Amino acid sequence: MGVTINPTVSRRRLGSELRRLRQASGMTTQQVAERLLISQPKISLLENGHRLIKPRDVRDLCQLYGVQDQRLVGDLMQLAGESGRKGWWNTYGDIAHGAYIGLEAEASAIRTYEPLVIPGLLQTPAYARAVIAGTIPHATADQTATRLQVRLRRQDRLGTPDNPLRLWAVLDESALRRVVGSREVMREQLEHLTQLGAQPHITVQVLLHEAGAHPGVSGQFSLLEFADATDVSVVYLERFTSDLYLEKRSDVRLYGDMYAHLQAQALSPDSTRQFITEAIKAYVGTEFRPDCCLLPPPHP
Repeated sequence: MGVTINPTVSRRRLGSELRRLRQASGMTTQQVAERLLISQPKISLLENGHRLIKPRDVRDLCQLYGVQDQRLVGDLMQLAGESGRKGWWNTYGDIAHGAYIGLEAEASAIRTYEPLVIPGLLQTPAYARAVIAGTIPHATADQTATRLQVRLRRQDRLGTPDNPLRLWAVLDESALRRVVGSREVMREQLEHLTQLGAQPHITVQVLLHEAGAHPGVSGQFSLLEFADATDVSVVYLERFTSDLYLEKRSDVRLYGDMYAHLQAQALSPDSTRQFITEAIKAYVGTEFRPDCCLLPPPHP
């Protein structure tokens, strides 16, 4: 089985394999907990990739499950060792959304819906700085600078020559109307968005207000997919304190259907570029007035 130096993904792969071996042995998580004198929730956390596990504990679990393949045991113990390493994001200290960044770093494709702001992977430095400062009012200058560095470092995935991240972003029209930072910052951001949207591995669509009610009205969500067949897709719901990660096949399928509806209701990529180009004009050569913030309608 393949290995990776991404600790987040290593924990997920290890947990998935330990769950498979437990189920093959016919044991329940409660039975395992009783045999090893640990709590049942700890077993669940290990199998979901949310808790570190030592190589010797992996060896003990394999013995309990009757695993005879010593090469497999060795691979799993190696994954356990890798899962305790630090990802590049950990060098910035205890940052927010670290688990998500680990998944994003390994994802082969991401489909994201954003109702209010431009997605982080597509933000300019000035726009990102304004978003961070505005959404975290008590952040110090150093904290804001650190978050900005991490956000810009994440964007490296889009420019990887050999294997760039495949990104599909559906943005609510509100993300283009909301003046973040300043009108000049917005102009620069929208120009940047049109440039990125022209790249073959990046697709941008705008969902107009006139689309009415749609599956995204409940808020932001992203679907992350991975090239390795052992890595299940993940639905990510960003929250201010505790993010949500959904991995059940039924949940992933539901959000996949929701995203398909959003794509169908949004402007096409070509019409989106045309719409954004017109929107840029609203941020050029005008003083700020409440009645000048309405963007022009898209071309028919």
